[in-house]
Amino acid sequence: MQTLPSDSGPGLALAPFRGIRYARDRVSGIANVISPPYDVISGGILEHLRAADPHNVVRLILPGEDADASLAAAGLMREWLSAGVLIRDRMPALYLYEQADEASSWLQRGIISLVRLGSTETAGILPHEGVMPGLVADRKALMAATKANLEPIFLIYDREGTGRGSDEAAPTATEIADHVAAEHTPIVSITTEDGVRHRLWRLGHPDEQDAILTDLAGRRALIADGHHRYAAYLDLQADKRASGLGAGPWDYGLAYLVDSDAYPPRL
Repeated sequence: MQTLPSDSGPGLALAPFRGIRYARDRVSGIANVISPPYDVISGGILEHLRAADPHNVVRLILPGEDADASLAAAGLMREWLSAGVLIRDRMPALYLYEQADEASSWLQRGIISLVRLGSTETAGILPHEGVMPGLVADRKALMAATKANLEPIFLIYDREGTGRGSDEAAPTATEIADHVAAEHTPIVSITTEDGVRHRLWRLGHPDEQDAILTDLAGRRALIADGHHRYAAYLDLQADKRASGLGAGPWDYGLAYLVDSDAYPPRL
């Protein structure tokens, strides 16, 4: 069982996790089972994604508007895990995710990790938009039913900002990411219909993980996308605490962290 770190002071606190990924030999193609974020999917796009493969993740993140839609998504996720369509990594890891559009020379590279939840002061995560209660409740119900974070929030941070772990001699998270991308074979490499290449690496080596966690510890990050998901993270955490449960996985949420100096973000 994974043990999450205890309180480590104010600011960002990251943790590795056991990711769930598609088994390549159980789907028609990884490009056919991925999806844009739930809140940019219109009716036509939804039907296109559902038709691309019966296991497209859109069936989990947008399961419908019925009262039991979240429970249906949870059942479907359990079914896919049991059938081996989805596989859970055996050991906790961080993940490096890259998007690139060669036509425009645009590149975005960042770390997928758990982030500690809390107030702006304690967690170092800064929202800049209001949220609509109905959308928050919808995402919260889906997270509670599936016991999973199906989509990360998108955080950007300033590389020049300093955290408690800052050490000029130590490699930064961005330097580690760039080295991995240049020297290691990704576990996923696909190009989607819009011409964007997506690559994913699993960062399982303890030294890599420790260096990234140390560099980002204590920093502050801005929510570039995912305000409703973050609010749902906090509401779910509050519910667990109110029910008498102490520390647990609900104290962390899934995030994609990008160094905005190295990779100016594009949603």
